[in-house]
Amino acid sequence: MPLMRCNSSGELYPLTPRPSTQSTTPSTFVALSNNLWHDRLGHPGASILNSLHQNKFIVCNKFQNNFVCQSCQFGKQVKLPFYESLSHTLFPFDIVHSDLWTSPTLSSGGHRYYILFLDDFTNFLWTFPIANKSQAYSIFLKFHNHIKTQFERDIKCFQCDNGKEYDNTSFHKFCEQNGMSFRFSCPHTSPQNGKAERKIRTINNIIRTLLVHASLPPSFWHHALQMATYLLNILPNKKLALQTPTTILYQKLPSYSHLKVFGCLCFPLIPSTTRNKLQPRSKPCVFLGYPSNHRGYKCLDLSNHKIFISRHVIFDENVFPFSNSHTPESSCYEFLNTSDEPFPYHTFPTLTTHQPITLPPTSISPQPTIIHHPNNSASHHLLASPLNTSPTPHQTPINNINPTNSQPTPPSNTPSPNTIPTPHDPLVNPPLSPQMTTRAQHGIFKPRQLFNLHTSTSPVISPLPTNPINALQDHNWKMAMKDEYDALIENKTWDLVPRPTNANVIRSLWIFRHKKKSDGSFERYKARLVGNGSNQQTGVDCGETFSPVVKPATIRTVLSIAISKSWCLHQLDVKNAFLHGNINETVYMHQPPGFRDPQHPDYVCLLKKSLYGLKQAPRAWYQRFAEFVATLGFSHSVCDHSLFIYHYGNDTAYILLYVDDIILTASSDTLRQSIMSKLNSEFAMKDLGPLSYFLGISVIRHSGGIFLSQHKYAEEIIERAAMSSCKPVSTPVDTKAKLSGISGNPYHDPSEYRSLAGALQYLTFTRPDIAYAVQQVCLFMHDPRTQHMTALKRIIRYLKGTITHGLHISPSLVDTLTTYTDADWGGCPDTRRSTSGYCVYLGDNLVSWSAKRQPTLSRSSAEAEYRGVANVVAESCWLRNLLLELQCPVTKATIVYCDNVSAVYLSGNPIQHQRTKHIEMDIHFVREKVAKGQVRVLHVPSRYQIADIFTKGLPLQLFDDFRDSLNIR
Repeated sequence: MPLMRCNSSGELYPLTPRPSTQSTTPSTFVALSNNLWHDRLGHPGASILNSLHQNKFIVCNKFQNNFVCQSCQFGKQVKLPFYESLSHTLFPFDIVHSDLWTSPTLSSGGHRYYILFLDDFTNFLWTFPIANKSQAYSIFLKFHNHIKTQFERDIKCFQCDNGKEYDNTSFHKFCEQNGMSFRFSCPHTSPQNGKAERKIRTINNIIRTLLVHASLPPSFWHHALQMATYLLNILPNKKLALQTPTTILYQKLPSYSHLKVFGCLCFPLIPSTTRNKLQPRSKPCVFLGYPSNHRGYKCLDLSNHKIFISRHVIFDENVFPFSNSHTPESSCYEFLNTSDEPFPYHTFPTLTTHQPITLPPTSISPQPTIIHHPNNSASHHLLASPLNTSPTPHQTPINNINPTNSQPTPPSNTPSPNTIPTPHDPLVNPPLSPQMTTRAQHGIFKPRQLFNLHTSTSPVISPLPTNPINALQDHNWKMAMKDEYDALIENKTWDLVPRPTNANVIRSLWIFRHKKKSDGSFERYKARLVGNGSNQQTGVDCGETFSPVVKPATIRTVLSIAISKSWCLHQLDVKNAFLHGNINETVYMHQPPGFRDPQHPDYVCLLKKSLYGLKQAPRAWYQRFAEFVATLGFSHSVCDHSLFIYHYGNDTAYILLYVDDIILTASSDTLRQSIMSKLNSEFAMKDLGPLSYFLGISVIRHSGGIFLSQHKYAEEIIERAAMSSCKPVSTPVDTKAKLSGISGNPYHDPSEYRSLAGALQYLTFTRPDIAYAVQQVCLFMHDPRTQHMTALKRIIRYLKGTITHGLHISPSLVDTLTTYTDADWGGCPDTRRSTSGYCVYLGDNLVSWSAKRQPTLSRSSAEAEYRGVANVVAESCWLRNLLLELQCPVTKATIVYCDNVSAVYLSGNPIQHQRTKHIEMDIHFVREKVAKGQVRVLHVPSRYQIADIFTKGLPLQLFDDFRDSLNIR
């Protein structure tokens, strides 16, 4: 095609414009493509290029509208616009949206995050505060099981972002196994998970509002989270045609009559078991929401900052206690701010040379250091139902409402005050460089973490797992669980049967612990399957549950006899002892977690033998063991049913049974070996060798006898009380008057007091020197005061200085019983009751002692002392009968030493006095034993009355002398 025609006047062809082309428009003699003009003009948009072409500013012979410029993609590419979602669901749980929000402020419960699950159809919401992102999978499993159990539906599709708390092997494997569709948003494209993101914004707005209105500190955000979740589920929703999520999901209308203002002042009723009659019946508290599993209210005690649940609460909804101690500032709640990224539409304004650029607000969210808090479990339960309704899961929800994903309006392009002009504007100065923002400016401080850089060549011990799922992921715990399960199967503990209708089926649980040696070092991993006996019903799947256990005095008596006769003490352990017991009741149990039969996953276990955790398990095991040893010639003691005695000719053997721990001693090694082989043939026994560690008591044998010590247990008590660096004292109790139950202020943590006092009680097994001090602090467990805690701490300080002390048992004659008894007349300042104490020696060894407050009031010191004499005579009679059964009869009279002359005379005077009529029973009891020659009551000076250590505080010198007399060294 010819481009131009012209005449030649020589060798050249002159070009002259035609008259019609005379204008200001430049002439183009070569045709160009729009690609080249796009490059020449600085890569403008297609609309600008089209405008120049249509107005004939440029001429193109080829104009391509759909060409792609790589330089534009590298230099100007932006996010594509989001469009309104057209998908909708027809039934609940067809799509469940989820997201995880990170809080830079650690909650008072130790939570750093919360995870939400949102049902697309009903808009019903579940939230769970968690401490670590790794908990997301376990929380999802609980949520999935809850949906499957309560609503009989499966989650068809799970929508979440691309976070690694979701995108991991565990989640993918679970979805594949359950046929669940797993949908992720693209990386760094959170608007694709916009429904969950917008719900987080709504939740945080409510949390912020609740905290500000109640002037609560930011660390209470997890309580406000539970409240916000609860309220959102019962509030009408515009996307549901102003119906509530609760109505759609449960097809029941929620109630609003129980609602109270979050954070207001409340007055719960204090239970009568935790107060006396003169104490106030209520105390000021702060209302923190509604508990998930109770029909009541959560109340924060302002005095000790503890939360308790009560139904009987009076509210003052106009008073907010934290407003006096905490002034809220806007910066305190900045951590609840969310970015604008979840908006579904993103518009990018066209920038001109005179238009200012709107800068989005910058939210600095430094990654916080995760702090492992003791209470870091997901405390929120799966469903927060209205208080005075009990919604029943319904399989067929209302289907006439199909809410779709709503899209908010796009953000406006109107310049805000937070704008700066562009640097292309010649009338303004260039913008300043951005100022660095630090954590301290926002009130964010990372806690100091101290790391232990000590290296060890010993193998790393796997920590205790929190649930069976975590245990199965650890090789050590998995093998321990497998061993336990194999033992149960080998023992034929149950049969798998279809679940009967209307049958009580108990849960099965895994219990994990580290078995330790006597020196506290690690021995092995122990996993035990137990049944949840708390769900058993008396008369249905359990009957009589009492089972005897051996008495401490019996253990010390047998040990004393064995040492005196140079018999060998052997220790045995029964593997899965309770599994050997036969049960007569019909008990059904769920299959063990992690070991469900793949062919019959819905079957239940019909127990044929006893199992740990059942109410009748100890009794069944005891009966099974007693029946078998009876076939070997053993008979149980009448004085102590957990003591079994064998006597034939010159052969004698004793068996002490304490649940599954056995002490065996025999007069010859041949007899002992024979008994052990017969026991091993019937039960799965483990020979632990010579007695070294029994019931937490270290047994050390030496040339002078044996030494019983609980030093490891005492160390644990000291650590539990956080007194490892305390200053020791020489005596466990001072010489002042006894403690009163009504003086002083109440102790702020009664649970801690009760825990330590109970632990000290077991320590008296080998430490009679603290028996009186422990008895005194245990009198006030119902209402501990500050002075009582001071007395308890003195005991711990005494243990700190005498932690290596213990009870010595040495070879001695076993044909005499010697006792000491004393009473502190009217020593109790509140009731004026007396405290009596005694100690009993078998030969030279201490085998029994007691420090106890008398149940009745004594009108004279002689009466109080005589009641003490009667108590020790009763104990000595029991010991004489026990020794008679042990083939070690006591032929001599029991010597009773008493420092009260009147009590000594009353025991032998056959004349009844008028003043002693009210203690006639004790008079006749002691006199009868004296008349038969079984008891002799003698006077001893107070300086040598050893029993004084069980009735009162003593000076240091006297205390040390009496402690040595008790064989405590």
